[in-house]
Amino acid sequence: MTATVTSPRRTPRPPRGRPRLRTAYRQDMALINTPAKRRSTVLLVLAAFGVPFFFTDDLLLVFTLGLIASVGAIGLNLVTGYAGQVSLGHAFFLGLGAYTAAVLGGDPEGRLIGYGMPMWVWLPAAGIVAAIAGLIVGPIAVRLRGLYLAIVTLGLVFLGEHVFREARTLTGGPGVGRRGPDLELFGIRFSEGGSLFGLGLSRDQQQFFLALVFLIVFAILGRNIARSGVGRAFSAVRDRDVAAAVIGINLTVYKVMAFAMSSFFAGVAGAMYYAVVGVFEPAAFGLLLSIQYLAMVLIGGVATISGSIMGAMFITALPRIAQEIAHLFPVISTSTVGGGIINVFQFEAILYGLLIIGFLIFEPRGLYGIWMRIRNYWKGWPFSY
Repeated sequence: MTATVTSPRRTPRPPRGRPRLRTAYRQDMALINTPAKRRSTVLLVLAAFGVPFFFTDDLLLVFTLGLIASVGAIGLNLVTGYAGQVSLGHAFFLGLGAYTAAVLGGDPEGRLIGYGMPMWVWLPAAGIVAAIAGLIVGPIAVRLRGLYLAIVTLGLVFLGEHVFREARTLTGGPGVGRRGPDLELFGIRFSEGGSLFGLGLSRDQQQFFLALVFLIVFAILGRNIARSGVGRAFSAVRDRDVAAAVIGINLTVYKVMAFAMSSFFAGVAGAMYYAVVGVFEPAAFGLLLSIQYLAMVLIGGVATISGSIMGAMFITALPRIAQEIAHLFPVISTSTVGGGIINVFQFEAILYGLLIIGFLIFEPRGLYGIWMRIRNYWKGWPFSY
């Protein structure tokens, strides 16, 4: 009897002279699938770690909040961009995460309910509680689509506002609010300045580094979800759910998974965001917050992780941009009383609307689409085709 020797399975080599030609599906679906992307990603991460040493603390706070908001935007993009389930209830899940973290990590001796748990407990717990809420909402998505689903998720925002306003022992109620949990991990208190790995850093510098690592972890997680079988099933459901069901994709399972994953990202983002902000109240989780996150996805780029980050950074910086513009035009008042035709907050709301309309009409792929066109131009330069 002759033994059969089988050679190990190898990835086919690309033809000679075509080193970048992909000859296997696994190569195309790699986390970072080209040498140029690998080099640019490494350079971008290294540059990001150098940011705290070149900007003032007030700008670092804006960047930090933008990094954290990026995680929530990635979560919304998973359910809306990748799975095609329009959700206007993201603020509700952000609020659940924020209040879960505040209760679990709050002061046990304070006036509100708090259990004084460490960050490695309250941060994942915030995501889990939000994900459970997403699991409850998910089955509704199976029966509804489009405008009807958007209206149902919008109802979550008003329901959440009412619950957060009335549960005063947990939330502190309107006009009072409560403090977020302390940012302390592995003995490092990120809410205070001090030494970190031998470097003397301010509070804002430490929080920026924490937010950056936080984003890197969840960006990799989001990218892995998008390129996995689950992510491809999401895309099939988004493009044509009837056809997806015909080829064997369980619509109920994947729509519920999309809401649960999105809610988990929103929960941890809400917990981190308001831990950095410090004090928050129920009014923070209204319709405007949901619109802001929807703007992050639309302006950054639908169904892209990079676009979610671009959009979140831009929208988070928009209040600061609006204030700088207001200083240039006397018709825009920098306060809420007098001094101009409109105040800076009204001007900011106008900018949200104009940006969403402008990007939907002129650049539907968002900032990510602009970047792709610039990149492709220089890759093909001096040729125009």
